[in-house]
Formats: sequence, structure tokens, C-alpha cells
Amino acid sequence: MKTRTLLLLSALILGGSLVAWRSLNLQFERRAPAGAETVSLLVPPGTPVTIVGRMLAENQLIGSLVQFRLYCKLHGCELQAGLFELPRGAGIAQLVEMLRRGDAATRTVTIPEGRASWEIFHILHQAYPELDSLRWENRVHDSAFAAGLGVPGGSLEGYLFPDTYNLPWDTTEDELLMILVHHFFDTWESLPREDSPVFRDHGLKGTVTLASIIEEETAAEIERTRIAGVFWNRVQRGMPLGADPTVRFIYRSLTGPIYKSQLDSNSPYNTRKFTGLPPGPISNPGRASLKAALQPAKTPDLYFVAKENGTREHFFATNLQDHNKFRESAAANRTGAAMGTGVGTALEMGTGLGTGNAQTTRAK
Repeated sequence: MKTRTLLLLSALILGGSLVAWRSLNLQFERRAPAGAETVSLLVPPGTPVTIVGRMLAENQLIGSLVQFRLYCKLHGCELQAGLFELPRGAGIAQLVEMLRRGDAATRTVTIPEGRASWEIFHILHQAYPELDSLRWENRVHDSAFAAGLGVPGGSLEGYLFPDTYNLPWDTTEDELLMILVHHFFDTWESLPREDSPVFRDHGLKGTVTLASIIEEETAAEIERTRIAGVFWNRVQRGMPLGADPTVRFIYRSLTGPIYKSQLDSNSPYNTRKFTGLPPGPISNPGRASLKAALQPAKTPDLYFVAKENGTREHFFATNLQDHNKFRESAAANRTGAAMGTGVGTALEMGTGLGTGNAQTTRAK
């Protein structure tokens, strides 16, 4: 009788233990439902696992600190630092896995094509108010920093790739610049360069410089390689590119009119005055403009001018006589549009030399 009682008692204890263990495992393995409410949890670097467990308990993400410690003892808990968005209703295993992988909260930032480095800073500064403009500027033009990232020419201008990024919640100017440059090179390596006349003659820096000008000169995708062809023809013939955006770059004003006084600048970036490519990129081009620069269209055109008719397209010409006629058409379109809106056009504009593209294409 005594033996049977002991056996029954042992069975009950074992059964109860199995039920308790199964219940504990369910607590460990529970998954948060889709769309569950999340809690922001900041884990500073070097925070001990026991403190992380206490933080989880205080934020009611786990029901028992003892269970958390037991899980970590059984499975190990090597947790990352960062700001995490953790779901309510998750089991300890799911929470630990998120903390172990470093699924930290990010900030989503979109950088449009054709923005200059200082414009990119202002975009990032909206997401990261703590960024310092002077440090950003110094690092962009730090030749040693640029060389360390594989960028030629002493400046990161042109290599800060435009895209939509999920960036670390906490970061620095250096880290952001490295992310943008690394993304540029990832894209660059995916582009065919073997038969590119521009890359053959001018290398990486020259190709990116031409791409940055193409990016500024057109918002019409269909025209991109043709405009690249016009500029490449001019480079080969020793003609000034005549690209207004390069003059704007000198004055850090990549939109708006060009004034006659600005056209007199002796900066090597003034492609209305000097022949060849400018010393470096004037903005940060996207993939399509890099591709166009690598493979310019084979065209006889040497000139283009904005139609000024709302299409954001251009008239193209092979000679100055036709180009001047198109400039007159563009001026008539511009005057008609201004009269229709009641806006005057009395600006000290450029003379229409070179390509004569007086409009801006930044609204992309």
C-alpha cells in the first residue's frame, strides 16, 4: 500500500512538473500578434543582462524576471545595445532574439537625386537635429577621409548616393557619410563600364562629374542619354559645356536664375567660360544619370535649351543657328506662361551661351 502511494505521488509530481515546464515553454515561445502595440526600450551600451531583464519587466513586456533569468541561463543572452521597438504579447524567446539580433529602431530618410552635400545635410538634420553642419562640411572635404572610403579627388561630393534609407536611430556624421558612400559603390559596381568612352578617358571621378551635371540638367528620363551625348560631344570638341548648374554650384544656389555677373566667375567650375569637365561633381547623381554618363547617346547634337512649355523637355540642335531659333521659341513660351500667370520676367538672366539651359530641374 505504501509503495503504491509513493508511486502515485511520484507520478503526480512528475506530471505536474511536465505541465509546469510545458507552461513555462509556452511563456518562452509565445509570439506577439500581428499589429501588436510596441514599447520603445533604450538599451545603453554595456548594460548587464540582469538590468535589461528588469527594464523588460518594468515596461510590462515580461511577466516574470525569474523566468527571464532562467531562460538566459538555459539558452544564453548576448544582447545588443540600441533603441528597440518591442511588441507587447511577445514571449521571452522572441524578445531576446530581437535584442540579440540588434533589431534597433531606425529612422527612414529619403535623399532625392541631384542634391549637393550641404542640401543632404539639411535633409538629414531634420531627422537628426544633433548633427553638426561644420563637422559634416569638414568631413565631406577631408581628403584623407575620402581616400579611406575609396573616393578620388579629396571630396565626397558626388558619392553620397541618393535613395531611401533606414538609418540607425543614433548615429554620427562619419557613420552617415560612410553609409551613403558605401551605397554609391554598391551601385557603381553593378553598372557596366567596359565599353564606356567616358570612363576610359576620365575614370571614376570624371564619370561621376558628368553624371552630376546630367542630373541637374534634365528631369525627363527620355532625354538623359541624349543630354549626356551633347556634353560628351562638347568635351571631345574642346567646347565649353555651357552648363548653368555648374555656375550655380559656385554660389551654392542650385536653383533659380543665373546672373550675368555670376557668368564672369573665374572659378574652374564655370563651364560657361572654361572648356572640359569641371574639377569635380556638382551634386550627387542617381543610378540613371550614372548610367547615362557611362553610355552617352551617339548624337550629332551640340546644343539644347529648355522648351519652357511645362514639359520640362528641351529643344536640341546641331548648330548655333538652329539653337538660336529654339532659344527664341523658348523665350516666347516663357513670356506666354508669365503673362498667363501675371508673373514678370525682368531678371538679369544669362545670355544663353553654350547649351543655354536657363531652367532648373530640381523639382524631382
